[in-house]
Amino acid sequence: MASNKFSLPPPNLLMYNIHMKRTNLVLNEELLNDAVRVLGAKTYSDAVNQALKEVIRTAHIRGLSKWVGAGLWEGDLSSMREDSGKKSKRR
Repeated sequence: MASNKFSLPPPNLLMYNIHMKRTNLVLNEELLNDAVRVLGAKTYSDAVNQALKEVIRTAHIRGLSKWVGAGLWEGDLSSMREDSGKKSKRR
């Protein structure tokens, strides 16, 4: 019987695959401390990751403005509304 030269790691190491990049950064200490405080981060890495996510989210939001008024949708919103033409009485 031939032995298998490839073996699996112990089960406690077979969790899931996390894609992370280890790097060294030179950061402004005051900004980093402010980011940790403002974001409520527990670690510097957490603060940097949260800040990166926020920058990307903000950039995506800014990118939406190019679609405003671009004429992508054609229709009559008033006629599509269920309440069009009906005025509700306010109390």
